[in-house]
Amino acid sequence: MEAVENFSTEKLFHNILKASKKISENYLENFSGYHRDAHDIALTYCYFFTKLFAEPNEVIKVQNYYIDFLQKQQDLWQGVITNCENDQRDKLAPFISLEKGDKRFMSSQWNKNIYFEFIKLNYLLIEKLVLKIVDEVEMGEPIRKKLDFYTQQYTNLFSPANFLLTNPEILELTIKTKGENLWKGFNYLIKDIEKGRITQIDESVFELGKTLAITAGAVIYENELIQLIQYTPSSKNVYEVPLLIIPPWINKYYILDLQSENSFVKFMVNQGFSVFIVSWKNPPPKMGYFTFDDYVNKGALASIDVVQNISEAKKINVLGYCLGGTLLGITCSILSAQKRDVINSVTFLASMIDFSDIGPMGDVINEALVTKLEKGELLKDDVMHGHDMERAFNLIRSKDLIWNYAINNYLKGIEPAAFDVIYWTNDNTNLPASMYIYYMKQMIFKNRLSRKNALRISDTLIDIGKIKSPVYVIALKEDYISPPQTAFTTTELVDGPVEFILGGSGHVMGVANPPSRKKYGYYLDGKLGYGYDEWKRTAHFFEGSWWMPWSDRLKKKSGKQTPASKLLGNKKYKEVEPAPGSYVKETC
Repeated sequence: MEAVENFSTEKLFHNILKASKKISENYLENFSGYHRDAHDIALTYCYFFTKLFAEPNEVIKVQNYYIDFLQKQQDLWQGVITNCENDQRDKLAPFISLEKGDKRFMSSQWNKNIYFEFIKLNYLLIEKLVLKIVDEVEMGEPIRKKLDFYTQQYTNLFSPANFLLTNPEILELTIKTKGENLWKGFNYLIKDIEKGRITQIDESVFELGKTLAITAGAVIYENELIQLIQYTPSSKNVYEVPLLIIPPWINKYYILDLQSENSFVKFMVNQGFSVFIVSWKNPPPKMGYFTFDDYVNKGALASIDVVQNISEAKKINVLGYCLGGTLLGITCSILSAQKRDVINSVTFLASMIDFSDIGPMGDVINEALVTKLEKGELLKDDVMHGHDMERAFNLIRSKDLIWNYAINNYLKGIEPAAFDVIYWTNDNTNLPASMYIYYMKQMIFKNRLSRKNALRISDTLIDIGKIKSPVYVIALKEDYISPPQTAFTTTELVDGPVEFILGGSGHVMGVANPPSRKKYGYYLDGKLGYGYDEWKRTAHFFEGSWWMPWSDRLKKKSGKQTPASKLLGNKKYKEVEPAPGSYVKETC
């Protein structure tokens, strides 16, 4: 076996000692955090049981759920016995079915043996029971969300798919490879312990500027917070109204400029637009003093001024993705208050202005979390570390982003493949403490941005209703970070003409979805003004990517075409360095 030949017992023992040392050092370094988390979990469940036993009606409700579970479990057991005797394997299916998108039990091996099928179905019954109890017992919504999050983590942890002896696919593979998969998997585990996180992809394949973020262009402006990139035109003529893209600073901009075949930036350049994009600084420790005002003034407003100056356009098109869209809404409100009519059209891509429903993130964002941030308990050297943000997002989808990789890496012994999108998600950024606390407290937790004049930013009261430019709101059907029903509410907050487009897939894959891929599709032309559900009911589905209908609409609002110049910048704003610039290459 190649793995055995390349990995001696002596070396393995040495690496085990190194990994054990790493675990011990990590535990001692983060002891207070572990203790705090354990304390919070214990208090949450203590509150739940206290609330439950204080209400006789709730106890009766739970008892009825449990009796129903026991009946189904008994029926399942009886079905197992009957099927074993009669060899009728199709009788167990009606007990419970997999949820859409649950990949844990997709392998046919789970259905070939009655023992493993029973284990699978019994686990799903238990999982459904505990989650139903959490959802149905009356308690405060913040506590319920937190309890639901913790309970989901435990049910995901104890899935039979995660263990050798209860996963038929792994057992069959182990027999077939004579244990080579486990040997390789153990070596991968040792390496990941040393590294401090699960390896999700082969990172050696990618390099910024060579395999990712390769669209030709140059940095034509920079300050302590941003680099502004202008891209080289690929057509003879360009539209007179340029496009400025404001990405989030929670991740790096190149999700919009991955490889040639799925680069949104390259697509827009090829469509004849003069494209600019903001590349945010990755704040190192001790640079946590950046405020949300700084992101408005030194980021969005500065970029708009530079783009106007270089393009000589009276107005520009602006697109904000995720948190960049939130920033864009604030910026447009400030420009309106200053009576600066410089925005030709506004596009909110997978963005939220109203944070009343933030999906699964709401399970963990509460007053206690904000208090910990304000006390600095979750911060390191005045920044929220990017790897901590990555872990938080992974926990929200732990089935897909933690246990899926744990099974493939450590039980199947599969070396992670190269995947540009996952490389991007792992290329984290730090967040300045001042900005992050303000954003979490005022916008997410207190939801003040959606209310007229409830926030003062850059010495201006913010009113999203002052946005009168044409607005496009683009949501993604399976987005768990900016849920489509929440993104839709932006159509009800702005005052200008508005159109809603619903793309397929989620927050990341739905964005990096070029027209060449016809996997997801999109929805258009629903009835606005009656809520998200009515819009979706009346909308029409189309094959392809939302890139096409949106860019077609933008072309109609972007003026005439003029000869393109290959020279980037101008006399005032000269080329600083080639794209993708240096800020995007900074690591946590």
